[in-house]
Amino acid sequence: MYKIKITVLKRMANPDLIAEYAGDGVRAERLLSPQCGLFTDGQEFMLSDASDLPEGFCAWAWADIQREILAMSAGGDLTPWLKKPGVSIACCSDGFRPVVFKIERGEAIV
Repeated sequence: MYKIKITVLKRMANPDLIAEYAGDGVRAERLLSPQCGLFTDGQEFMLSDASDLPEGFCAWAWADIQREILAMSAGGDLTPWLKKPGVSIACCSDGFRPVVFKIERGEAIV
């Protein structure tokens, strides 16, 4: 098994989609703060156990990117088209406020 580093690369917003599709109770809040407020760009999470949700990590985003995390912690690569082995780019599935993560395989855990 390998250690894993998760870095928040970019928080995005789709205000046009929020305005058109978000329900009334959510639309105003999302338009005032369109980017995800749970993360900050450049924020890092270090994992020694790829099956444990890191403290402060969004459970929804975790569910979306856990496949890459588990594969990379076992030494695999799910994205062979990237320039560097041991790196994956993944994102949460929030269509209004997606967050893009870089997942990196670190040193082996003995």
